[in-house]
Amino acid sequence: MTTWRRLLVWLHVLTSFAWMSTALGLAVLLMLSRDDPARASAAVDMAHVLDMRLLAPAANGSAATGILLALATPWGLVRHWWVAAKFGITLVQLYVGIAILSVQLGATDAANAPATGAMVAAAACMAGAIAFQAWLSIAKPWRTTPLDRGRFPTAGRGWFAAGFLAVAGDLALSQVLGFPSPLLSVPMLLGALVWLRLVGAISPARGGRTPARRSPRTAGTRTPARRDTATPAGAGFAGSARHADPPTRT
Repeated sequence: MTTWRRLLVWLHVLTSFAWMSTALGLAVLLMLSRDDPARASAAVDMAHVLDMRLLAPAANGSAATGILLALATPWGLVRHWWVAAKFGITLVQLYVGIAILSVQLGATDAANAPATGAMVAAAACMAGAIAFQAWLSIAKPWRTTPLDRGRFPTAGRGWFAAGFLAVAGDLALSQVLGFPSPLLSVPMLLGALVWLRLVGAISPARGGRTPARRSPRTAGTRTPARRDTATPAGAGFAGSARHADPPTRT
């Protein structure tokens, strides 16, 4: 695994953990606003700032790094059910967080009102969903999907470097601007989706079967399966517990 790929995996783990922990903090603050009317306004205001400054940027970063890791490696987005499930959960979380929870937080903060029970439940469910995604990364349950058409080759280190720098740049921009701004990662993901899959579609490595040369002495013998000993590496949508490439079927 190249250095840039390790850095991208590290950034994925970091943003995923920040997303989950901030969602828990958001749930606590929103619950406080309901339990203590005297501090309701301050609690909702702090939750709104936490959402804009940390939760939303971390969610965007986790999603972007996870999608890029899936596209740039043989895992793919829809080859394995556990990756596809994490992808779907992430899309739902982003929609609920951006289109519903953030909007309601802003309106509640402007009205100096306590949070609703639905807002508390949404923040708690968000944290629980990320924890479930972490379990999927470790367990890797279920078989491949019907959309599995063979392995795609791993991208070059340039894609991992560009992805890391794009997401890191967006995280910095969000702190300067005061709101989430995936200005660099979105074009990066679109380029990865088109270019990496185009290259994979015409690459002879597609299908994951690379003929190995064997000497006459070893012909007819089986090559022992390589044991994957990589350490756990992911908690977000596409971070895998073993972020080495999936084993080739023989």
